[in-house]
Amino acid sequence: MLKIINFSKSYGNNGKKAVDNLNLEIKKGEIFGFIGHNGAGKTTTIKAIVGITEFNEGEILIDGLSIKENDIECKNKIAYIPDDPDIYSSLTGIQYLNFIADIYQVEAEEKERLIKKYATMFEILPNLGDIISTYSHGMKQKLVIISALVHSPKLLVLDEPFVGLDPKSAFALKKVMRELCNDGASIFFSSHVLEVVEKLCDKVAIIKNGKLIKCGNVSDIIGDENLESIFLELNEQ
Repeated sequence: MLKIINFSKSYGNNGKKAVDNLNLEIKKGEIFGFIGHNGAGKTTTIKAIVGITEFNEGEILIDGLSIKENDIECKNKIAYIPDDPDIYSSLTGIQYLNFIADIYQVEAEEKERLIKKYATMFEILPNLGDIISTYSHGMKQKLVIISALVHSPKLLVLDEPFVGLDPKSAFALKKVMRELCNDGASIFFSSHVLEVVEKLCDKVAIIKNGKLIKCGNVSDIIGDENLESIFLELNEQ
């Protein structure tokens, strides 16, 4: 579903690479964790995957299509939840969800069903008529999550998705993530909450200073330890 091939990205005049020759493959039905310290290259990679950041070195394929050459087709298959959602605060919650669903041409009956399902699950159904500017950070995060789910993406890309969520909503999101993958979707997400990554993910990749230093099945990587210990050991090397 997602294949990153020899991807590199540089910023500034000195040519220093934020990401250096990254290769990853995320298959259908997998939840894939992407971890690293601040500035390791996670967000740069994620923004390249979803078509926000342009790049010249390497290739990124979404369901076999190049994000560089087939950006619209690729984006139709993707839902992206950034670490700091930027949404139209002058709209009501329901107006925003309808807007996103209409962009993805979700049929009216299915749109109504999914909005009600996820708004109930994340406990903001009574607030959908309110202006988004009145929402708390956590409510905005829930709204963005629902907007990502309402068009049933084949690939869900998330950058720190659990920040701002209450425990019940975080549990609901983890449940939905697993259900999506059981139905054939794929999930690629970054998080500093390593305990969640360890329990939720099938595979994990660790990046340091733009370079991949570890990748594989979670159980194989942690062995008899835990992901936090492995992560700290690798970053001290």
